[in-house]
Amino acid sequence: MSIDLRSDTVTRPSEAMREAAADAPVGDDVYGEDPSVNELEAAAAERVGTEDALYVPTGTMGNQIAARVHADRGEEVLLDRKSHIYCWELGGLAQLSGIQPRPVDADEAVPTPAQIDEAYVEADLHRAGTGLLALENTHNGRGGVAVPPDRIAAAAEAAHDRGVPVHLDGARLFNACVALDVDPARMVRDVDSVLFCLSKGLGAPVGSILAGDEDFVEEARRVRKLLGGGMRQAGMIAAPGLLALDNVERLAVDHENAAALASGLDALDGVRAADPDTNIVQVFTDDLGVRAETFAEACEARGVLGGHHGPYLTRFCTHLDVTREDVDDAVDLISDVVTELSA
Repeated sequence: MSIDLRSDTVTRPSEAMREAAADAPVGDDVYGEDPSVNELEAAAAERVGTEDALYVPTGTMGNQIAARVHADRGEEVLLDRKSHIYCWELGGLAQLSGIQPRPVDADEAVPTPAQIDEAYVEADLHRAGTGLLALENTHNGRGGVAVPPDRIAAAAEAAHDRGVPVHLDGARLFNACVALDVDPARMVRDVDSVLFCLSKGLGAPVGSILAGDEDFVEEARRVRKLLGGGMRQAGMIAAPGLLALDNVERLAVDHENAAALASGLDALDGVRAADPDTNIVQVFTDDLGVRAETFAEACEARGVLGGHHGPYLTRFCTHLDVTREDVDDAVDLISDVVTELSA
């Protein structure tokens, strides 16, 4: 049986979640009549300290809804060039909303106020202007970096000073909060909307939450319907999400396992592993002279699943279905891979 470290999206719902799904009271959510969805949205809004929240099928949909609500067609979205909303959402900003990305190279995961000031575009006769700043925490493409709230606040202040709203892609928001010991409401206090996933490290089978003030969520609900996200008896998938919100503190275990994995892999000749903030481990094989695709395929052949995310960058991700024993076994198996590829 393989050790699946491709992503924390591969987590499987607990028996308690399955029972909650089977027993969930349901109604038509488009009419606002699903009690399980309503309970989840209220609990999620309370958890992050916002006025309201909306249950959406996926994180990508939530991000795209937020962008469409905040920005007008033709306007620019300022974001990091490695952000998920820019790299991994099929050009949705342009395809779905006619919005132009303006990427900057935010080496520390969040654009600095100086970068925001420099990249900001004032609307005039010839230019549509900057309509949104999109941030990410944790930052997937930069190795699961946990961004402190003061840096979120500084970026948000720079945008707000220009009249630009701020959306936070917090797909792994709670990983950042646990890693930094920060209350979620504090983490998102300075942004205008936030997206977080229930179906990654928190273990729910389906769904994400998009949260903000009441006016934002009201418009987001309309856009969700436009994009095909109006669900009916969705309580069957929302009920496990309520249990997922109780799984936040256990994310620390995933972080500990990721640190152990990185330490073990970094000790192998020819392999470098970055010290992770959270549950994402980036492994570099350029010193080994082996491309990431080849390395990932060799690991899979030995029973460890990962993903290649650059020419010499392989990503491994710990989650609730990965034990410390699995991590130790993965290090041993990957050690065999390195020996084989070095021969």
